[in-house]
Amino acid sequence: MRFSLLAVPAFLLAAQAAVIVPGATWTDTSGNVIQAHGGGFLKVGSTVYWFGEDKAANSALFSAVSCYSSTDLMTWTRQNNALTPIANTMISNANIVERPKVIFNKANSEYVMWFHSDTSNYGAAMVGVATAKTPCGPYTYKGSFKPLGAESRDMGIFQDDDAAQTAYLLYASDNNQNFKISRLDANYYNITAQVNVLTGSTLEAPGIVKRNGLYYLFASHTSGWDPNPNRWFVASSISSAFSAQADIAPEPVRTYFSQNNYDFPLGTNAIYMGDRWRPTLLGSSRYIWLPMSWTSGSPQLIWADVWSVNLAAGTFSVATGTSYEAENGVVAGSATIPADPSFSGGKAVGFLGNGGTVTITVQGIGAAQWVSLYYANGDSTWRSTTVSVNGGASVVVDQPNTGGGHVILSVPVKLNLKSGSNTITIGAGQTTFAADLDKIIVYTAT
Repeated sequence: MRFSLLAVPAFLLAAQAAVIVPGATWTDTSGNVIQAHGGGFLKVGSTVYWFGEDKAANSALFSAVSCYSSTDLMTWTRQNNALTPIANTMISNANIVERPKVIFNKANSEYVMWFHSDTSNYGAAMVGVATAKTPCGPYTYKGSFKPLGAESRDMGIFQDDDAAQTAYLLYASDNNQNFKISRLDANYYNITAQVNVLTGSTLEAPGIVKRNGLYYLFASHTSGWDPNPNRWFVASSISSAFSAQADIAPEPVRTYFSQNNYDFPLGTNAIYMGDRWRPTLLGSSRYIWLPMSWTSGSPQLIWADVWSVNLAAGTFSVATGTSYEAENGVVAGSATIPADPSFSGGKAVGFLGNGGTVTITVQGIGAAQWVSLYYANGDSTWRSTTVSVNGGASVVVDQPNTGGGHVILSVPVKLNLKSGSNTITIGAGQTTFAADLDKIIVYTAT
């Protein structure tokens, strides 16, 4: 197994507790890395099902639509695959199946899956449909087509809460220039009419949350695998004009290096469920799930290194930790202390790695604890750094680029800290340069 973003021995991964850690390597109840990218979610009674793309082979080509189940959104069990390749069809293992979304048709007592269906060169631009009588299926493939004869690329599904439970396809169309919303038929097998279009919007990766009678649309712009600032729009009805776009997070962080895939209602708020894509190692792409709050009057993401959900109550809780400024550690070798107002405390430690290190003394509770590294990587490519506890063996933590300048992001690592005083050394033994380190936060969550 290659560790990406989270570097920690396998026995600790298997012991992952019931918390959400954006950017970590999430494992299921069997200790295997969760493979459910571009996901869709469906709540059936007290159980939530997560459908997604299995990218364990690190290929964009179709391997399986996985299905996981959970009663708390934090502990996931893999079930049978919901959809698998069929030779000589649009869902063969030489084709593309992305962004699976499942809704329940009450009239037919049937689960209906929609997905982006394409050829390996993304030239077909279709949607696919499959059906099953149980949430995880397996699903029976019905076919692929262009909705109303037009292209469909990144897509989502929204099911309204009206008496008919009317459902809609949300999709990037016309070479990604226009974003369209079209109504599904009563069976959820086909499209009956286009009800809205955001012309020239270049939107993809959509989701809708209905709140207080208003329809909130969330989507990214089109920048390939690279992240961009995702936006929100609002309308009084699904066919009404949507408002001008606005940010769901500070624009420079590019939605914390992620792309929207689903927006899960949670009480009066929601959960943003995004993917942190890594195109050269798709199976190592990670999940960025964050609370989305309307406290300010508009939907905004709340960055949380470690947090938890009470699904029954519709609430969330953000963990608190102890912060340690990097520049207050023991700086050694070729490491420097750059100053910039973007850094907390106005300083950071730079030129880590390639001879430069910083050692920070922290307090532990005698367990494997989550530690977040806050850093700035102005390169166009990812970097990595080494992390060692009390002089022990180093683990490698990946550091995605942060978008230039001194934009700050964080990445998690789970470290085994003894009770009382510990030293964490960053940059030791690596021959490449790590990102500038702003601070670390040590959490008691295990």
